[in-house]
Amino acid sequence: MLRSMLLGAAGNDRLRHVVTRAPLSREVVRRFVAGDTVSGALTQARKLHEAGHLLSFDYLGAPAVDRVSGAEEVQRLRDLLGALATEGLAEGSEISLSVLEAGLLIDRAAALENAGEVCRAAAEVGAFVTLEMQTHQQVDRTLAIVRTLRERFPQTGIALQSYLHRTEGDIAGVLQPGSRVRLVKGTHEEPESVAYESRHEIDLSFVRCLNLLMSGDGLPVIGTHDPRLVAIAKERAAWHGRSRSDFEFQMVYGVAPGLARSLVEAGYQVRVRVPYGEQWYGYFMRRMAERPANLLTFARAIARA
Repeated sequence: MLRSMLLGAAGNDRLRHVVTRAPLSREVVRRFVAGDTVSGALTQARKLHEAGHLLSFDYLGAPAVDRVSGAEEVQRLRDLLGALATEGLAEGSEISLSVLEAGLLIDRAAALENAGEVCRAAAEVGAFVTLEMQTHQQVDRTLAIVRTLRERFPQTGIALQSYLHRTEGDIAGVLQPGSRVRLVKGTHEEPESVAYESRHEIDLSFVRCLNLLMSGDGLPVIGTHDPRLVAIAKERAAWHGRSRSDFEFQMVYGVAPGLARSLVEAGYQVRVRVPYGEQWYGYFMRRMAERPANLLTFARAIARA
């Protein structure tokens, strides 16, 4: 019930207006969102890099609704990649790109064209792109876009969500040598006809998908802050003979930093996702819904502020 309430709040414009304009909210949210600008993201990214973390960047923008807004999104990410190159942070970094921000609402061709431009710019500086989707209606088109992009940019990643019934079947089609598959639980509200609803079912699906990734080709990227799932991932990787450099964990900025640090100290690859941009409200509420502990962390942060 709490998860549904928080996901509903993510789309509530009136609540968005109140929260985003409250000074206390913005002060606390900065602990979970790196900043409104590239400069803010770079400041936090440098600290993470110095602590041994790999980097992923997530611009929190609005969906592209026409060719102009799609081109603006591409240029924003070009600017980010240029700044990363200047700072010496581009090599091996990931750009997380939503298919909606790439232009899927325009049409698939526009999304493919824009995503291709970002992939090209990333490749020029030694970075790469992972495409993300939000709802089950976007899965087939996203898979098709990624398949096409991988013909030119084989390292292109895709994020798959374990709460969708179909994800186990989708994994086989995206496992290619050198390609990345990020596994996450999923945060958007979906009907029970297409998605698991209980945390237990979602976790079981996550582990089944995890086994498929660890046993296949490509690089598994395990997107979780759940210590139980982290432990299972470590065990499954060892059982399948994967070295600690042959898969990675991915966590989001401001969540479970102690767990991330302990994994780095143990020799695991940990990539931290650095979200930035002015459209942080929806992202923030989905992070709260994703894991109850996030809400407790937020409440403690408010109490300290």
